[in-house]
Amino acid sequence: MTDKKITKIVIDRELCTGAASCVALVPGVFALDKENKAYVIDKDAADYETILMAAQSCPTKAIILYDEEGNQIL
Repeated sequence: MTDKKITKIVIDRELCTGAASCVALVPGVFALDKENKAYVIDKDAADYETILMAAQSCPTKAIILYDEEGNQIL
């Protein structure tokens, strides 16, 4: 486990294709809207590693993560 924290999650709606790998991995953090695009429900509903894994699973790299200093993680 790490003490790193994700403070901001951005979904690029232009890139999101609704593959839903993020939803499958972390349903408490991500969901799909009526346009079949991912959105964030609760950025604090999972740990750092799990959210990072979900973002990395996105086939179009539509999920952008930021740390507590505002640096882009992914």
